[in-house]
Amino acid sequence: MRIDLHKIPQASPDDLSGLDHLIQSGTLDPTQIIAILGKTEGNGCVNDFTRGFATQTLKAYLGEKIGAAAAKQIVYIMSGGTEGVLSPHLNVFTRQAGSLEESPHWGLVMGISRTRPFAPDEIGSLAMVKTVAQAVQAALDDARLTPENVHFVQIKCPLVQSNQAESGRSSYQSMADSRGAAALGAAIALGEIQPEQLQPEAICQNFNLYSKTASASAGVELQNCEIFVLGNAAHATGDLIVGHAVMQHALDIEAVRSAIADTGQPPSQVVNIFAKVEADPSGAVLNRRHTMLDDSDISHTRMSRAVVGAVVAAVIQDPMVYVSGGSEHQGPPGGGPVAVISRLSSAPVR
Repeated sequence: MRIDLHKIPQASPDDLSGLDHLIQSGTLDPTQIIAILGKTEGNGCVNDFTRGFATQTLKAYLGEKIGAAAAKQIVYIMSGGTEGVLSPHLNVFTRQAGSLEESPHWGLVMGISRTRPFAPDEIGSLAMVKTVAQAVQAALDDARLTPENVHFVQIKCPLVQSNQAESGRSSYQSMADSRGAAALGAAIALGEIQPEQLQPEAICQNFNLYSKTASASAGVELQNCEIFVLGNAAHATGDLIVGHAVMQHALDIEAVRSAIADTGQPPSQVVNIFAKVEADPSGAVLNRRHTMLDDSDISHTRMSRAVVGAVVAAVIQDPMVYVSGGSEHQGPPGGGPVAVISRLSSAPVR
């Protein structure tokens, strides 16, 4: 299996000039695209329509290139919010069978899947956890990956709009519930927690239960979950490898460096970094009080993205990195998983 990643800057959510250039030049074969992960410049909250706008634009463009049916099979995940120095971009993943001339080696492989649509009362529930767990397992099977070799599970999940919401839950809270349930589903599929450990009341309450590799992002633009998994395996034939670590807090720069080191490659070989972040619910970072959760003007998810985006970008001196806010059950409270895809400059050590 050969996986390639093309990181493409965008001037706006509907700017596909960079993608079009790669396709027109023959650098990228659109029939090989299996997933697109984007950072759009909206607010990342309930009413962030840049995510849906970007997805709709991609589906229309690729539908003309490869046909509408084939374009619908691609996993589209748009995460809103490029606060601070974060730069809007697309991560376009392609997959193809390795050629006879390529020798299999330890490196990046990838699988995709999607769930059925969820009813509003299922979002953030145990039913969602179980359904996502089954879909993550399907993505593992698609990649021929074992759980211990998984380094990143990306999930796009739905939210509950105000006209659908049951009493007592806001649309914004439903985003957190959805992300949390999706992350717990990944944790179960990977064996990080056991099903018997999880009760319905634990979702977005017991944060001692979490995944070290899940990254979930919620949006109004879909009703199901779109999923891809990244890991390393011996049947890779490309020149990429993935590693990960877990940030313990928003300023945990050593975790970013550890994730890079986990690839076995130097920082100069980093293609992109993917981080999950939140404002520490304790109200403190490194024993110093923060006010991100007390600000009525700016969402705490936006502030945390700006902070961690700067930390990650400073390490590799590139602001075009993927940082997503809201890390319920994704790493420890106040922290979150961070994954790195690097290009192989030397043979990786398994």
